[in-house]
Amino acid sequence: MMHSSFNTVIFDLDGTLIDSSASIIESLNSAFLSCQIIPKELLNSDIIGPPLMEILTILSGTSEQKILNNLANEFKSYYDNHGYKKTIVFPGVIKMLKDFKNSNLKIYIATNKRIYPTNQIIDMLNWGEIFNGVYALDSIYPKASSKGHLLTEIIEVNNLIADKVVYIGDREDDYKAAIDSGLNYKMATWGYAAKEELQLNIDKVDNPITLSDRLLRNP
Repeated sequence: MMHSSFNTVIFDLDGTLIDSSASIIESLNSAFLSCQIIPKELLNSDIIGPPLMEILTILSGTSEQKILNNLANEFKSYYDNHGYKKTIVFPGVIKMLKDFKNSNLKIYIATNKRIYPTNQIIDMLNWGEIFNGVYALDSIYPKASSKGHLLTEIIEVNNLIADKVVYIGDREDDYKAAIDSGLNYKMATWGYAAKEELQLNIDKVDNPITLSDRLLRNP
């Protein structure tokens, strides 16, 4: 099958391949209830995307480390044991991944989610054979300071050529990470992108099958 000049696709996870909003919101709610703290903002998909501690800082309205650590521990305990099981795969994603795999494209994941629950989700979905590598901020040492840092690490460790790599994400932060690491970027508008992000002048794709067609059949 003919494909474009790209030979590698790196995917964000939450909001791009999977809809984890229900599982994350439920786990956040459990954490705040356990710590008897009322969130400063509504618990909805708008908050999903940044690293956990950043989300907790926003929701709690505090930077006090002890409080944030308690919230994080409660979140992790609930999510790692119960929450992650509510993960849903976006329609069309499985076919898209199979198309890419059958076309001999290299496929990776780069996520802000911790590597432990990420691997649990990959196992639950039987995706282990699909990806050439699965990376999280805490899967490298020292821990990646940002998504851009993580993408750069993936490029270097796997001897990839940046011009041949496209990063697929659903938020402006993903776009900035791609720019920081010198990668091409396409925004998955089926994910968690806010209205103002959808107005940005970024190459957008409206569903996984369209993305597959554009990368594989339209050089």
